[in-house]
Amino acid sequence: MSCLESLPPLREVIARHELAARKSLGQNFLLDLNLTGRIARSAGPLGEGTIIEIGPGPGGLTRALLGAGAAHVIAVEKDHRCLKALEEIQAVSDGRLEVLAGDALEIPTSELGRPPRRIVANLPYNVATPLLISWLRAIARESGSLDRLILMFQKEVAQRITASPHSKPYGRLAVLAQWLCEAESLFDIAPTAFTPPPKVTSSLVRLIPRSHPLSPCPVEALEKVTAAAFGQRRKMLRQSLKSVFAKPTDILQELDLAETARAEELAIEDFCALARRFAEN
Repeated sequence: MSCLESLPPLREVIARHELAARKSLGQNFLLDLNLTGRIARSAGPLGEGTIIEIGPGPGGLTRALLGAGAAHVIAVEKDHRCLKALEEIQAVSDGRLEVLAGDALEIPTSELGRPPRRIVANLPYNVATPLLISWLRAIARESGSLDRLILMFQKEVAQRITASPHSKPYGRLAVLAQWLCEAESLFDIAPTAFTPPPKVTSSLVRLIPRSHPLSPCPVEALEKVTAAAFGQRRKMLRQSLKSVFAKPTDILQELDLAETARAEELAIEDFCALARRFAEN
């Protein structure tokens, strides 16, 4: 029996350390070993570089990553109640697990460990989108900072990340994510797989950074243009872009974009063209 297999069942760990999931932290613990193993395998070969896990909780996915052969796992946990449980895994990890107490929103994950760096996480629902945007900004500013991201979201958020133009979920998040990454929803996970079960279905998303963005533009400019366009998505672009351009109709005509179009009709490259024009102002 391996050292990891000598660890007690997760439910026993949760009971012993009184780790009732906290809604305020967006916690829903994943205890199904088949699913944690499937998530770990979705990250690809784990024998090189660093796996960064965000919000490991009692360590179900942490165990799976180590069991799948991860050479180095850095588990970033904000909830101090979970640290003792993670330290028990660390004690039998042959030096492959590092536990880092802190808030992932304040930690530059692109600087942790050695490359290639992969983030694998069952993300806390309440900070999942801000975390993703922070990682996308890191990818935009430093090519190669992250090798891939395997992330659990609410299914609705996953659909927003992978959406195509002319679809209802298509918005700012899809533009930012797909501008920088190839994004794919891998599989859904039912609420019953979690403790406590959330009220929504979850989806695992894989994001692989592109060698180059789909089209060049400053990330800050792209964020401002997409925020304006999708902030009033029911309005035509000639109206919704007034907060970023003094004369949006002139800009749209210059770029050969229909002034009567709405944000959901534009391709990512169109938003990049608008962002470049905004950056010139």
